Amino acid sequence: MRKSIQIIGVPLDLGASRRGTDAGPSAVRIAGLGASLRSLGYEVLVEIDIPVPSMETREAKNTSARFKREILDVCTTLADSTRETLDQGIIPLVIGGDHSIAMGTVSGISAHFASKGEDIGLIWFDAHGDMNIPASSPSGNVHGMPLAHLLGRGDEELSSILGCHPAIKPENVALIGIRDIDDSERAIIRESGITTFTMRDIDELGMTEVCKRSLAAVNEGTAGFHVSFDVDGCDPSVIPGSGTLVPGGVSFREAHQLLENCADTGRMTSMEVVELNPFLDQANVSAERAVMLIQSAFGRSIL
Repeated sequence: MRKSIQIIGVPLDLGASRRGTDAGPSAVRIAGLGASLRSLGYEVLVEIDIPVPSMETREAKNTSARFKREILDVCTTLADSTRETLDQGIIPLVIGGDHSIAMGTVSGISAHFASKGEDIGLIWFDAHGDMNIPASSPSGNVHGMPLAHLLGRGDEELSSILGCHPAIKPENVALIGIRDIDDSERAIIRESGITTFTMRDIDELGMTEVCKRSLAAVNEGTAGFHVSFDVDGCDPSVIPGSGTLVPGGVSFREAHQLLENCADTGRMTSMEVVELNPFLDQANVSAERAVMLIQSAFGRSIL
């Protein structure tokens, strides 16, 4: 039987300062995501979208966690969707939207496996740590906080979606590609106990060793792992269409290797791709490359 994939669009940009990630799901669809997965032998179900309010219809009253209430509502709906998708034996593929949506994606996945007494691993690919909490964030932008909340830190409501607190154990998290960390966030990351690989680590160890160590961490005692892929983890020369670009990132080939290695394990439960901003792109090249990377995660090989 062919495996089924449920593509879930989450057009959210409330978690960021720079507008435009709400158009990310459309850009990826235009780049042929559904057809590319069908070409690999998957059944792709009719796509769904999570309802998201626009920034213009809301006022950011909470300066330490801007648009917290709206983001929490979206993430709770998304968590219900990813949990129900897995309950049906279908693979959720979430397309954002800014990275704050991961609080919903991963909470739903965690809830599904927790109901069976199992834990889940998490590969977090990103230029940033996303480990701020409202008390430490210099901007109040929630897209810089999702990983901390999934680990049970920060705001009580954001860190307890669907009752998952924490949604993930630190020893089962691998943070890959970081190179832009806030000062207060640095202390949180060091103290957290998660496995981290900075760009210096990737330079010195090589992506092969980084993949090996990361997959060991996320698979130790878990039912499998989720991949949360922020396109800004790649070098801007690879993915120019993002509002959070940081020079000196992962190459296109290194990103493929990471996702190919994830596919080789046969233990990837789900995936999300975030922070694609087509308004900052060049003829949709970033979305097209994102689709190619997603194909690698779902088993496309060179031979």
